[in-house]
Amino acid sequence: MKKRIFSGAQPTGELHIGNYLGALKNWVALQDDYEAFYCIVNLHAITLPQDPNSLREKTLDLARIYLAAGVDPQRSTIFIQSDVAEHAELTWVLSCISRMGELERMTQFKDKGKGNSGAGVGLFTYPVLMASDILLYQTDLVPVGQDQKQHLELSRDLAERFNRDYGVAFKIPEPYIPKAGASIKSLQDPAKKMSKSDENLNGSIFLLDDADTITKKIKRAVTDSGTEITFDESRPAINNLLTIYQLVTDKTQDECLAQFEGKGYGQFKGELAEATVEFLRPFQARVKDYDDDALSRILRTGAEKARSIAAATLSDVYAKMGLR
Repeated sequence: MKKRIFSGAQPTGELHIGNYLGALKNWVALQDDYEAFYCIVNLHAITLPQDPNSLREKTLDLARIYLAAGVDPQRSTIFIQSDVAEHAELTWVLSCISRMGELERMTQFKDKGKGNSGAGVGLFTYPVLMASDILLYQTDLVPVGQDQKQHLELSRDLAERFNRDYGVAFKIPEPYIPKAGASIKSLQDPAKKMSKSDENLNGSIFLLDDADTITKKIKRAVTDSGTEITFDESRPAINNLLTIYQLVTDKTQDECLAQFEGKGYGQFKGELAEATVEFLRPFQARVKDYDDDALSRILRTGAEKARSIAAATLSDVYAKMGLR
């Protein structure tokens, strides 16, 4: 029997090439070897105010992006979080066994909510909803970046606590962290991750950027002192650009170094821009392949499968707690 993986993304902002190379590309590869559940986590999105019409539209757009990236509904379960009510129900149960102190230490709350009297309670309990997402599906592996490891640790702690206090109801999930491409950096500030919420739009290559926009952003990308084009973490700007080139061309590090030996930054950026545009071209064409009816069928089927598994988990949890 295949092991099960779960992952998801929020339908807010625009996904960028770092999301594709660090997450979506790995999702596609993983669906061959695992039973994959890929969720559009729209309940997470409302921890901050959202325009309802925009959220609805971006939710469907994100589903199209999953499909265009190669997530196959015949091999993976694709669904919208709010279509499976068990996510919210299990969150309440897990909130009741969570500790205030451990939630106060969570990155999401410290970054956006702590000290802000106007912040919603959802920012505080966000990691508990994430734990519910994972534990509902008896997940074996969770593809995560380094910045999400803390939230996965909470999921493991809550599962172990429940299993100890009430009886075994959850698998203890393990992290799956890709060796390459897990953290693509900003083109304008390589000290931080590329982000869809970056105020400097030149820092991110968005998946639906046109060729001219991509080329301009790469040509404006910051570089380090020196002229050598090489993989070197002490020169984070050029290391980041070369990593992007390696991932969009599928070349080895040695092949990349040979490609740019003796070349200057200008020529390198030109070739990187061309390779990135060509990498995204077929993806951008596929995004338009799914009309609303086809998308609705895929999401409805995915939600039905997800709900059947989630309901069984929740029923077991309720029984063990004396709620059923």
